[in-house]
Amino acid sequence: MKRLYLALLTLSLIWGMSFLFIKLLLLDLGVLGVVFWRCFFGAVTLLILLIVQKKLSGLKKIPITPIFFIALLNNALPWALIAISETSISSSMASVINATTPIWTIIIGYFIFSSKLERMQWLGITVGFFGILVLLELNIVQLFHDNLLGVGTMLGATICYGYGAHLSRKYLQNIPITIISFATLAMAGIISGIVMLFFQPDGFVAIGNSITIASLIGLGVFGSGIAYLLYYYMVKEGSAEFASLVTYLVPITAMVWGSFLLQEEITFHMLFGLILIFSGVYLSSYKTKAKKQNTVKKIAV
Repeated sequence: MKRLYLALLTLSLIWGMSFLFIKLLLLDLGVLGVVFWRCFFGAVTLLILLIVQKKLSGLKKIPITPIFFIALLNNALPWALIAISETSISSSMASVINATTPIWTIIIGYFIFSSKLERMQWLGITVGFFGILVLLELNIVQLFHDNLLGVGTMLGATICYGYGAHLSRKYLQNIPITIISFATLAMAGIISGIVMLFFQPDGFVAIGNSITIASLIGLGVFGSGIAYLLYYYMVKEGSAEFASLVTYLVPITAMVWGSFLLQEEITFHMLFGLILIFSGVYLSSYKTKAKKQNTVKKIAV
């Protein structure tokens, strides 16, 4: 268990710092540059792993069309939206909004993929949305004046993650995780690279200084490469529920990193909103977890 908890803490620190790296890289690389180089460094890391494990042959089974849309919704588009959001809100605020991803996943499942929702899940969704309002200090007018770009694009990223998760479950269920991770990162790199070629070509040559390269190693190699390995190690050696605990820790570590390294302010509204969002995520997933446990018991019997 010590190794599992160490992996959990390490992953939360890596993903928490990812929001910080995005903030730092935006100055030199711009939005498209951040997305492309993050995908590039992450894909190269996983490619090396596949070569070492001699699993490259698994790429032949990859369905190209689903991979394209999943890469777009799980990597290229949400990472671009996160980068845009951090041009107007703090990395700490972005990480807190990112914690609403499980709630959006449930909502998308209900409206698009015909999933059923229990009463407890509706309560969790309501609590989670109230948490977002608290983040805005219960001032909707402020959203449309000051934070529309930052909050709106960050929420857009979480919606992309939710939709991408359902597509992954539907089309990629029988494919090894390392293969999926590499294929989606590589495809997202191709997508973002083509877009950058037309709209921001200087992003290809903007990684000259050591600080930028170090930040890309942190964001790409660790945040998008090694992080996958830690996450799925916890799923395999612990459980999916245990691995999902990182959702609760990432905003906390992101706040600490942002406050310590960027002197970002941690406000009461951010902390209270975070607690409400966590409560909403827990309530909305509680019934699902209970059903899974009952199913396991029935199988064991």
